[in-house]
Amino acid sequence: MECGYFGKCGSCRDYAQGYEGQFERKKAQTLEEFSDAYEGAIACFASPQAHFRARAEFRIWHEGDRSFYAMHGLEAKTTVMIERCGIVRDAIDALMPRLLEELERRAMTRKLFGIDFLSSRSGEIAVTLIYHTKLDAQWRALALELSEALGVHIIGRSRGEKVVLTQDYVTESLHVRDRTFHYRHIENSFTQPNPAINEAMMTWAMEQFEGARGDLLELYCGAGNFTIPFATHFDRVLATEISKASIAAAKVNMELNDVHNIDFVRLGVEEFVQALEGVRSFRRMEGVELGRYRLSSLFVDPPRAGMDENSLRLARKFETIVYISCNPQTLKRDLDALSSTHGVAAMALFDQFPYTHHREMGVKLIRKEPV
Repeated sequence: MECGYFGKCGSCRDYAQGYEGQFERKKAQTLEEFSDAYEGAIACFASPQAHFRARAEFRIWHEGDRSFYAMHGLEAKTTVMIERCGIVRDAIDALMPRLLEELERRAMTRKLFGIDFLSSRSGEIAVTLIYHTKLDAQWRALALELSEALGVHIIGRSRGEKVVLTQDYVTESLHVRDRTFHYRHIENSFTQPNPAINEAMMTWAMEQFEGARGDLLELYCGAGNFTIPFATHFDRVLATEISKASIAAAKVNMELNDVHNIDFVRLGVEEFVQALEGVRSFRRMEGVELGRYRLSSLFVDPPRAGMDENSLRLARKFETIVYISCNPQTLKRDLDALSSTHGVAAMALFDQFPYTHHREMGVKLIRKEPV
């Protein structure tokens, strides 16, 4: 990817020798770090080299009557003003200059300090304008006019306030094996930013469960990104997540895909373990009959902090574990903790964030002795 901001913008920090060079460095680092945990070949999934991000957040910098997109600079305490961005989807990249022009023309940049973009492959875009001032009726009228002129969904945010003019989501389509799945991605909520790599992760994870039977337990399920495809493979899926908004989105995504063999439960891992072991009962699990589940496989996609003691204790009981990690350091720690009961059967590297040092990992673990 050619970018005039390499070496200035802090978003891309590893660009020497181009995309191929930074990806080779990630592969070498992964092989070295996990050599004592796994001796087999690591499946490596490269990203598109440009226009791969479906969501992006930019600061707004004001100079006189002009406004600019801004990013933190590569050097500490510096700011880089940009016009376009080569890593965001083409539709976002093309919209960026036109959006600022239209905002300035309508005098809508006063107290504007951030713009977030969220897009789908069909070109649908949600734009969130973030202000340091209250959003009054005049702003709403101008924002609706802007939404119609640009053909995008406009959302306004200020402290304690969210204004939705049409809708606050886009609908994304993701292809996994021989099926297309549909997801409602809501602004200001977590979604996988790189759709191509997301599809690779979903497909790889599905392949690791080939031959698995019975029911699946998923911890940290979010809005059902992995859960929905898994439901086409297992008899039933029991999925837990602590976020109320994510559980609500997951249930919508289940209906979008006409999938009905999933129970989404809003419980933290510690609470869920208590419910599973019969220590406590929760009203949030009303209607979920745990005794009917034949849980034989486990899928986890934890936050950067990795698995906690409760999830590790629960994981040791499963025959097969598939673990997606956004932090190789905590993944290595958790693999060490599970090494007494499980061995690594497969490993993958996913380049979710090109031109950075960030690495996404996938691991399949098999219990060393039958449960």
